[in-house]
Amino acid sequence: MKILPLISDSETLASFCERLATSPFVTVDTEFMRENTYYSELCLIQIANSEEAAAIDPMAEDIDLTPLLELLTDNHDVLKVFHAAGQDIEIFVNMTGNTPFPIFDTQIAAMALGQGEQIGYSNLVDLWLNVKIDKGARFTDWSRRPLDKRQIDYAIADVTYLSKLFPMMLEKLKETGRGKWLNDEMEKLSNTNHYINDPELMWKKVKVRSRAPDVLGRIKALATWRETEAQHKNIPRGRVVKDETLADIAVHPPKKQADLGRVRGLSASWKSNDVGARMMQAIENSKALNKEDMPERKRPSGNGRDSALVADLLKLLLKIRSREINVASRLITKADELEQLASGEREGLNLLKGWRFEQFGKDALDLVEGRVAFAAVNGKLKITRTAKDEIVNEHGPENKDIPNV
Repeated sequence: MKILPLISDSETLASFCERLATSPFVTVDTEFMRENTYYSELCLIQIANSEEAAAIDPMAEDIDLTPLLELLTDNHDVLKVFHAAGQDIEIFVNMTGNTPFPIFDTQIAAMALGQGEQIGYSNLVDLWLNVKIDKGARFTDWSRRPLDKRQIDYAIADVTYLSKLFPMMLEKLKETGRGKWLNDEMEKLSNTNHYINDPELMWKKVKVRSRAPDVLGRIKALATWRETEAQHKNIPRGRVVKDETLADIAVHPPKKQADLGRVRGLSASWKSNDVGARMMQAIENSKALNKEDMPERKRPSGNGRDSALVADLLKLLLKIRSREINVASRLITKADELEQLASGEREGLNLLKGWRFEQFGKDALDLVEGRVAFAAVNGKLKITRTAKDEIVNEHGPENKDIPNV
């Protein structure tokens, strides 16, 4: 594969992107800094196809990234391949308002191939290519210039190995018939809404014990204010106010700004500074949450304790089945769906749709509805069909061996 020198001018970038635009796929990665900012500071973009690769310096003076951004978001003939794509995609959404499309994530693909819940890139390269990646430049300050050769080589390796990995993984997915298992996961990755933080919705992420409408109204107002402050100043929201302090203020609101100087988690300067004044304004303008906006309180049907025990059995079944079919359990379903199924819910559960139903949901439903049971036979765990089910099963009773766990 041809490795180009670091691209730092618009003309070279435009020419490179023109060549990539005819490729069936490109592999993409970024290096960024975020420790001290709300938005990621993009420091390097790496991209490759099967023939050539390059690192692009987005911090270079006067460089026009338009051809690259158009390739990623507008050219739908080229598949964009990432590993653990979330933060990379967020960067491009903040730059363009759109996600790269179409998209493929090798970390999710690895889940469908039974290679862990969230396998890291270096482990994936080792597993498929038998290559140990040098991690020496992993904690580089990518915002510093100039970048040395070791840093650039390290960064480009992320996309060169990925361009070799992807066709191998794709072929394996075709052999196993599991490619379609990834469709809804890739669709989620392509949903722009997952990467845009709406200040009006951020209160839902703050843990507060009270369900009093006035408290929840204040937490909504305070979380909206904090998110706006963080975005405007481009600093992490925790640098404005931490969650626990925000929740405490919502439950025990100060009567005047001078009281902020005595709130745990705030400095004494809050009693007289501008940010304290804006916080007080948010509190004063808050309104009790309307009944229709109140968060749902999930009430399990039937006996709650029994539902919890059934959910535990479902988790055991999931562990067994994921090992049996060699797929990460997280790709099949998550604990909250199992708990919903155990409590009697059926509508809107992904595990009761498509391939998930065929591979797991069918047996999960049979378990909660009493058509199957666990049994230990000769030291092995089995799923045993109940007598009731045997009557309707023309093939007779069925015992299914389960691997030891």
